[in-house]
Amino acid sequence: MAPTRAAWHSVPVNALRTCRVLIADDVANMRQLVRFCLDEDRFEIVGEAADGAEAVRLAKEAKPDAIILDLSMPVMDGLQVIEEIRKTLPHTKILVLSGFSSSTLSDEALELGADAYLEKGVAFEELEQILVSLCPR
Repeated sequence: MAPTRAAWHSVPVNALRTCRVLIADDVANMRQLVRFCLDEDRFEIVGEAADGAEAVRLAKEAKPDAIILDLSMPVMDGLQVIEEIRKTLPHTKILVLSGFSSSTLSDEALELGADAYLEKGVAFEELEQILVSLCPR
């Protein structure tokens, strides 16, 4: 029997969130902006990392559905993070959001296992659309 309308609306909002996201960027304001721009009814932010090693550690702990990943980070760069995530969490989607031109680094990131590559400055609607396509409900 299908849930009634009343039963559907009684489901906690957290139960409807299906895309758990880790944000990894060394710039705190960028992490905050990404967090602010993602629809909180569609995405649950499970962690924020300020360097690549922290991103790997938090990903292993939280097991997110997706990671929004900068390439230029201290301790361990984003390309190294992609390699490590692919070894330990092969089903986690990786969306690179980088300040680098997509001409050369996008190919390398995608070859290492990133699922999508966007340059910083893209409209946040586009970032959210790609994230939705990577993590369908």
